[in-house]
Amino acid sequence: MARIEDIMTLAPVIPVLVIHDPAHARPVAEALVAGGLRALEVTLRTECALEVIAEMAKVEGAVVGAGTVLNGDDLKSSVDAGARFIVSPGLTANVAHAANACDVPLLPGTANASDIMRGLDLGLTHFKFFPAVAAGGIPALKALSAPFGQARFCPTGGIKADTAAEWLGLPSVLCVGGSWLVPTGTPDVAAITARAKQAAALKV
Repeated sequence: MARIEDIMTLAPVIPVLVIHDPAHARPVAEALVAGGLRALEVTLRTECALEVIAEMAKVEGAVVGAGTVLNGDDLKSSVDAGARFIVSPGLTANVAHAANACDVPLLPGTANASDIMRGLDLGLTHFKFFPAVAAGGIPALKALSAPFGQARFCPTGGIKADTAAEWLGLPSVLCVGGSWLVPTGTPDVAAITARAKQAAALKV
């Protein structure tokens, strides 16, 4: 099993994807990988999400994960579809135990000190900070990082192309989650690749 840290350091941005048409899955994944973004989070917010994961997993170089995972059943279905990492909006023992049982890396959502402490009790040290902007933004994450020097974060929620670099400048941040890379609708492959290249260049 890959470590979640290895996935978080593949590129400075993990695209957060809401794909409504499975036919768009491979073109989107190919465009993102071509632009230098290999870790792809497909959110379970659409009926076709598992099919999208399966299609994207066929793309060479793509490391496809499932996001918006709320319970153990979602997690197992995602892994069966080809997900190689799991992202959840919050942190529960059930999801953490399910990830262990499926031998898949987990990036759970946290928004406060209690969340982080619960994660540490479960043996986790890498977290999503969500919803990043609404939960207090950079000042909040700086404050949370101070007592938890071992914790590393992927802030997600409200981060944009022009604010990502500031988040990435924090020592505790390994990557950010971004939904700006792939707008809804029919994908413009060239534009997605261009945005991916810009995102991949944010931090070496």
